[in-house]
Amino acid sequence: MKLRLVILSDLWGFNNLHWVNNYVKLLSDDFQLIFYDSCELAEIDKTNLTEKELHSKFTNGGIATATTNLSHLEKERVIVVGFSIGGTIAWKAALNGLNISTLYAISSTRLRYETTKPNCKINLVYGAYDPYKPDRNWAEALKLKLEIIKNGEHDIYKNQEVIKEVCQQIKTQLPEA
Repeated sequence: MKLRLVILSDLWGFNNLHWVNNYVKLLSDDFQLIFYDSCELAEIDKTNLTEKELHSKFTNGGIATATTNLSHLEKERVIVVGFSIGGTIAWKAALNGLNISTLYAISSTRLRYETTKPNCKINLVYGAYDPYKPDRNWAEALKLKLEIIKNGEHDIYKNQEVIKEVCQQIKTQLPEA
């Protein structure tokens, strides 16, 4: 039986995001993939919203709603890949009891405000030029390692080389045959 791998979208959800297909191609043979649109989990209608307005909806209750909804939807132990806000949702869901074995949070900049870490393996990936990435002091305080992608910006999770690297790390979750 394949391990369950939950994929949580970024701020914009999964509409018109062809880059997600690159993760699917590399992971679908080895994992049972479950997709959650962060906007749908947060019960946010993103129609005609600017990025700033959408961000505001997430920070003013949407993250909490998404966290609760995700926790109700997933009852089994899972591996989670969260892009941007999706990583924050997964982190908070894990703190609230979601059974995550490993969390891959990619460009999840809101984590810089967290002071408690979930009880799971955590892989954090950020672009070197993402101005909102957590700093080294934050990582040291929580005893975490930040993987910094040279020359990367916030949307590094769309970069083909980063996709390959992250997927290779995820595949290390497979049990030995």
